[in-house]
Amino acid sequence: MKKTINTLILLGALFCIPNFAMAHNYPTKVGEKLGTGIANAVTGVVEIPKTMMITGRRHGATYGMTAGFFTGLFQSVGRSLAGALDIATFLVPTTPVIRPAHIWDNFDRETTYTAWQMR
Repeated sequence: MKKTINTLILLGALFCIPNFAMAHNYPTKVGEKLGTGIANAVTGVVEIPKTMMITGRRHGATYGMTAGFFTGLFQSVGRSLAGALDIATFLVPTTPVIRPAHIWDNFDRETTYTAWQMR
């Protein structure tokens, strides 16, 4: 009986060690997620000219001004909603749903969305 209790205590301690290491970075990760969420919620509108420029370079200026505008409009809503989601759930440290994480990161890259993952 005593040997079983000691084994359970040892296993419990081993399972807690990674949690202690994660708790050290928790404030940083939560702060980053909140900052990214605020930035994305505010700068979502910048997706419109960004997408127009990317589409215009790829398919021509006229196509970029029309289809790029509407695609950018949808991307704008997506980035703003992703930012709002990050603000609402900032206490749960996850990776950003949107790539690139900020609008100013790699401005020439098209915006994509990924699944949520724990950090």
